[in-house]
Amino acid sequence: MERDDARQQDRQRGEGERPPSFLQVMKSVAAAAFGVQSEEARQRDFSHGRAGPFIIAGIIFTAAFVIVLVVIVNLVLSSAGV
Repeated sequence: MERDDARQQDRQRGEGERPPSFLQVMKSVAAAAFGVQSEEARQRDFSHGRAGPFIIAGIIFTAAFVIVLVVIVNLVLSSAGV
C-alpha cells in the first residue's frame, strides 16, 4: 500500500528515476567533501529526496579521513624519533 503511494507521488512529481547507487553516493560525498561537486551531481542527489544514505556515507567518510590523518601523523612522528 505504501509502495503504491510512493510510486504515485513519484509520478506526480515527474521523478521516475531511481535513487543514486552506492557508488554514486560515495562519489558525491567525496566530491562534496573536497568542494568539487558539480551542479548536475548536486541536483541529482537532491532530486530523490532521501538524505539518509548521504548522511551515513558522510559520517563514514569523515571517520575514515580522520583515521587516515591520525595514522599519517603517527608515522611521521615515529620516523622523526618523537
